[in-house]
Amino acid sequence: MHGDRLYSIGDLARRTGLTVKTIRFYSDRGIVPPTDRSPTGYRRYGIEAVARLDLVRTLRDLGLDLSMIRKVVDREISLPEVAAVHAEALAAQIRMLRLRRAVLAAVARRGSTPEELDLMHKLAKLSEDERRRLIDEFLNAAFGGLVADPEFVGIMRSLTPELPDNPEAEQVEAWVELVELSQDPDFRATMRRVVEQHAADRAGDGAGVRRDVVALVRDKVEPALVAGLDPVSPQADRFIAAVMGQYAHLCGRADDVELRRWLMVRLECANDPRRERYLQLLSVVNGWPATESLAPVLDWFIRALRARMPG
Repeated sequence: MHGDRLYSIGDLARRTGLTVKTIRFYSDRGIVPPTDRSPTGYRRYGIEAVARLDLVRTLRDLGLDLSMIRKVVDREISLPEVAAVHAEALAAQIRMLRLRRAVLAAVARRGSTPEELDLMHKLAKLSEDERRRLIDEFLNAAFGGLVADPEFVGIMRSLTPELPDNPEAEQVEAWVELVELSQDPDFRATMRRVVEQHAADRAGDGAGVRRDVVALVRDKVEPALVAGLDPVSPQADRFIAAVMGQYAHLCGRADDVELRRWLMVRLECANDPRRERYLQLLSVVNGWPATESLAPVLDWFIRALRARMPG
């Protein structure tokens, strides 16, 4: 084929596999302009038009708009520059599509109502900044005024969900439930009480305990639970005595009714099922190992302590 041969639109259509209508459309927009016209006015194209059309088709398949394609073929903008911008846009689109897929899979699994679907979709498509703002608002309600303490900064960080860019359906579902839970005013108040009690313990107010009370109870009571002891039975006495003995020592106080009531209040707050549910959901969202349930230990000890309190 000689390089100076001219082709009709029909010739280009046969060589490229594109329709005459499509080639005429690109030609009208100056993306593949004709080289010449025949004496009867028909458009004629040079061999370079074939290469242009192949490039245009590739760029269209990749999703570029016509104005961008014209800049590329006219060399007003380099192909690598366009590719970089478009790759970033596609990455964002892929993240959104994966999020939508995860929402739909979660809805299919849990049998959500249209209202729940709408809520799930709204929460799932929030930007990372918007997601962070929702959770920060909840954590500030719980920890506000206490975050100067390095320990509380660490606790806040450990309670922060980070929904990944490409979440699984169960992560989206967990994220939505976690946000719903974090917006519950009663749950917020409970979390605030737990944090304030912990802060008072560390500061030396009241009981002045500097060790996590829940961890203390777990360590001392777990053997009783494993052994299947009834919390109200006499056999449970020594476990209660072990907890209260160490707790009283840490407090610098006597093991009396007032101290037991003090401890009961703390453990009942810590044993709120919504707190445990938050931690479970957090593990799912962040892809962490499942958290250990402390409810059996706390239930056992609270029942045992209550049975030994004066009526």
